[in-house]
Amino acid sequence: MDAAVNNELLGRLREHALAEGFSGFGVCAPDAIPEAAARLKAYVDGGYHGQMNWMAERQNWRGDPSELWPEARSVIMLTENYGPADDPMRVLEMQDRGNISVYARNRDYHNLVKKRLKRVGRWLLEQAGGDIKVFVDTAPVMEKPLGAAAGLGWQGKHSNLVSREQGGWFFLGAIFTTLDFTKNEPEVDHCGSCTNCLDICPTNAFVGPYKLDARKCISYLTIEYSGPIDKALRPMLGNRIYGCDDCLAVCPWNKFASASRDANYWARVELQCPKLAHLVALDKKDFREVFSGSPIKRIGRNRFVRNVLYAIGNSNETGLRPYVQPLLIDDDPVVRDAAEWAMKRLPPQ
Repeated sequence: MDAAVNNELLGRLREHALAEGFSGFGVCAPDAIPEAAARLKAYVDGGYHGQMNWMAERQNWRGDPSELWPEARSVIMLTENYGPADDPMRVLEMQDRGNISVYARNRDYHNLVKKRLKRVGRWLLEQAGGDIKVFVDTAPVMEKPLGAAAGLGWQGKHSNLVSREQGGWFFLGAIFTTLDFTKNEPEVDHCGSCTNCLDICPTNAFVGPYKLDARKCISYLTIEYSGPIDKALRPMLGNRIYGCDDCLAVCPWNKFASASRDANYWARVELQCPKLAHLVALDKKDFREVFSGSPIKRIGRNRFVRNVLYAIGNSNETGLRPYVQPLLIDDDPVVRDAAEWAMKRLPPQ
């Protein structure tokens, strides 16, 4: 493919991707992140990944995307905006309500982004042939370093990708292709001396700039971690019952962020500031119905109710005691433990 054809096709591909709903577009080589393997190994060797054993598995693929599919010549990286329309942290002040991470207040992004990736990929196959593979947080692919290499942003001190044009509220998707496209220049770090994201972390989960200890991260604890959370950390969870947005929300670059135009990412009314009393009473059937099509569904009723009970224990709301009482004899031992802890923390009636 000569340069003129390459650039013309790449321009049309970018236009098509943006028309499909993506908010950013860049291209890098599969071998564009040579430092990733060593960084990943050091992270895993330090135990910072906690129970996320998938990080330790297939490190050769994660650290070197060219190993994942040797035939690939380009990685097309795309961003999808899920920016909130209002202050994502306002619910943290409502003691009887639960705070759910912005990205999980409606549909599961994995399905939405992957469908868009496939549509863009099919268009590319029709126009130019070749082969493709699409990935969205479901394979051993390190999307954030690849996104930085493709010029979409840089990994901030909180380790998430930040963009000068979009802030930090976006998902990442990747299209690996055997077509050899012109590559973008990588973005440089624009964090400067700012430490907002490090300073606000409720559990002090950052070992230092750019280094997160997942074992203390609220997102990890409420989503990935399956056992009883350390009692010393439980008060710091506040009313965060699924994920945490604090380090994202305080980034100054979000002054350039915009609310998502996709209604699939707009918060469902019942998940904007849900009552803890309602959520803690969910049995398995109710849980599946309420969170059908939601990323929250994957953690299951028991882990979710565990999180809600910790929030109740932090609420200082005496009126929630009757809602906790039945869970003292729940079938799940982790739920029972959380219920006992909550009852001890709540003021007596």
